[in-house]
Amino acid sequence: MVEVDVEEGHTMTVCGDTHGQFFDLMEIFRLNGAPSETNAYLFNGDFVDRGSWSTEVALTLYAYKWLYPNSFFLNRGNHETDDMNRMYGFEGECRAKYTERVFKLFSESFSALPLATLIGKKFLVLHGGLFSDDAVSLNDIRKLNRHKQRQPGQSGLMMEMLWTDPQPNPGRGPSKRGVGMQFGPDVTKRFCEANKLEAVIRSHEVRMEGYEVEHDGRCITVFSAPHYCDSTGNKGAFINIGPDYKLKYTKFAAVPHPNIKPMAYAARNIMGTKPG
Repeated sequence: MVEVDVEEGHTMTVCGDTHGQFFDLMEIFRLNGAPSETNAYLFNGDFVDRGSWSTEVALTLYAYKWLYPNSFFLNRGNHETDDMNRMYGFEGECRAKYTERVFKLFSESFSALPLATLIGKKFLVLHGGLFSDDAVSLNDIRKLNRHKQRQPGQSGLMMEMLWTDPQPNPGRGPSKRGVGMQFGPDVTKRFCEANKLEAVIRSHEVRMEGYEVEHDGRCITVFSAPHYCDSTGNKGAFINIGPDYKLKYTKFAAVPHPNIKPMAYAARNIMGTKPG
């Protein structure tokens, strides 16, 4: 877990899933300003897969991380994993545009990404959500050794951080995804109170307005891939956090892109060849 504060004169912008939608990523920077030492960004996982410019998104984000290591941050998502990359296009895209070795290097780098970012000791930002056990604390997240477990697996803290979703009903329930589980407003309330947090910020799910505030304001979903997969019609959104730690939400629409469809590099679509 990375721990950062927002200093005077600085802004932190939290973005959700971008899913290979490179031209919409450029729209975020157009609207909100390019990353800089004072204009910080946190991208909350799922940079790749589905959209057909995943390598461009990932390389752009990595370049900004190298340029501004203290003000540009990346969390891992459930799509920064080998099994999802095989199914949803990123592995095929790497092979088509570059080589298998490039994919293996990306895979190695994904396993080194942080799993969460704590902003100002007030907002825990992680891709999926909360845990099956109320006893899990920020200290448990701090103690996780992501380098010993390269892939999240089917159970455990890493899997839950990348896969779980909120639900409106109290308690916990089965996941509609078949992996992880769902957590209710009472789970979020207990976690925030026990860890002295204002809210949990997560991504992982399309929201038609680009974001949604749930669980009495303690669970916030932000999704930054507008018109997801060229079919959903949703807005994208991002969240600005200033030194006062107030949240400002900005919605934006998808922009035009070249005529290459989502999932163009997924195995069932390319059959070993580049898209036409």
